[in-house]
Amino acid sequence: MSGVVRSLSRCLLPAEASREPGGSKQSNSERDAAQEREARRRSREIDAMLARERRAVRRLVKILLLGAGESGKSTFLKQMRIINGKEFDKKALLGFRDTIYENIIKGMRVLVDARDKLGIGWQCGENEKQGMLVMSWEGRGGAPGVDPGEFQLYVVALGALWADAGIQGAYSRRAEFQLVSR
Repeated sequence: MSGVVRSLSRCLLPAEASREPGGSKQSNSERDAAQEREARRRSREIDAMLARERRAVRRLVKILLLGAGESGKSTFLKQMRIINGKEFDKKALLGFRDTIYENIIKGMRVLVDARDKLGIGWQCGENEKQGMLVMSWEGRGGAPGVDPGEFQLYVVALGALWADAGIQGAYSRRAEFQLVSR
């Protein structure tokens, strides 16, 4: 019967079960004291971590930006990040690249259209074909940005158009129409 009681006590009372039969109370109290010291040390570590987090949250400023679409909310956040020296990760930079490519094509489309509406002629007649190519771009059906492979199809046309005096003339009169950026 005593073997059954000993087995049950090991299951139910882990501290008691870890005692060797005939073990001294002094070794158990030393073990308990060591466990107590470890628990206090761990508690101090947790308290210090919580205090650091509290200080960080106190310094944190949260801003709610409201505004219509295309009003510059994202641009404001990106500028604040740049001003405060926060680096962008590679994924964010690649995302910006696609948006920049899209803005370049959209901007050139506006300039080609404005050149026509303002009655400004082409410096080089060959650029009319380049303008038609850029005007044929329609984007990716709702998906933002232009991937690098697609952008490469327009690089030569964009360079030739930007060098054209007609496009430069339209750009110099940009106050008469709207260049939209995203």
